[in-house]
Amino acid sequence: MKRPALSIVVPCYNEAACLDILHARVSAAAQAAVGDDYEIVFVNDGSKDASWPVMQRLAAADPHLVAINLSRNHGHQLALTAGLDLCCGQQIMIIDADLQDPPELLADMRATMAAEQADVVYAVRRKREGETFFKKLTAAAFYRVLDRVTDTPIPLDTGDFRLMSRRALDAFLSLPEQARFIRGMVAWIGFRQVPFLYDRAERHAGETKYPLAKMIRFALDAVTGFSTAPLRFASHAGLALTGASLLLFVYIAIGFFTGSAVQGWTSTMLVVVLLGAVQMFVLGMIGEYLGRLYVESKRRPLYLVADVAGPVQGRATLGYRAEPLEEDVVATAAQPAPAPRRKPRVKPPVPPA
Repeated sequence: MKRPALSIVVPCYNEAACLDILHARVSAAAQAAVGDDYEIVFVNDGSKDASWPVMQRLAAADPHLVAINLSRNHGHQLALTAGLDLCCGQQIMIIDADLQDPPELLADMRATMAAEQADVVYAVRRKREGETFFKKLTAAAFYRVLDRVTDTPIPLDTGDFRLMSRRALDAFLSLPEQARFIRGMVAWIGFRQVPFLYDRAERHAGETKYPLAKMIRFALDAVTGFSTAPLRFASHAGLALTGASLLLFVYIAIGFFTGSAVQGWTSTMLVVVLLGAVQMFVLGMIGEYLGRLYVESKRRPLYLVADVAGPVQGRATLGYRAEPLEEDVVATAAQPAPAPRRKPRVKPPVPPA
């Protein structure tokens, strides 16, 4: 298989309004960087709008475009995993469909990779246009807390926008876990990784696909996937509460021997509520880790591909690709198999009298 010089992977969910301009800008950036030796991989993550028909139309007109339609909504990280698994370029660029990350930076990122002899060039945001103060604050806090609790150094203020070499991607594809935090997994594989500073733009159209609930779930996947600090919290809390209980016992003993009774229920209820809160938190974190073990033990494919439009060359090593459903194939399968033809019986020649 001849690999193209470049693959550009774009996960999409309800991005019909962006796809035409996205395709035009990404194609122009790829042609400026590598000529015609590239492929673009759009992954439709179970969109509810017209994203898939638009992808089919674009793929029919552009031989460089591969459109992948997942069987349902798998989530951003698994949709991105599907695109990375099925792309086949020597260099791989990851970019979101909302055009907040400019595809025109491709040439500069490739130049940085060549100059630094790097396997990964990850984009670091200097500015975040069009985002609320709350999202900027929580994102900054999330990355800094994650950096403190994880054993793997994860670059601050980075997303999935990056350029990777083929050997770095192959190493990434060897990681089969279900709950995927891709920017952390890429940091975990190592190799030489260098930053690339840029200013993030405002969304071209539509609205964010990461509301607060998904952001919290994403944060939990990141923490539980790369840190055991929440489990260690149980040991630290147990030691602290043991020390506090010894002090409380000394205080009660002094009150008993001096004849001063403890007044009211405030202190008692405070201790009960504190112990209950710590216990529930610890049980919740243990449940998160047990849930991850339960999901991993099923060994299910990470994604399911229903349809493909365009010249896909990659193989689904982490997921499952369904066979195409074509009318002629269905009609042929529905017909009964013809009965085997019998060979005519040949009479032996009659010897001459």
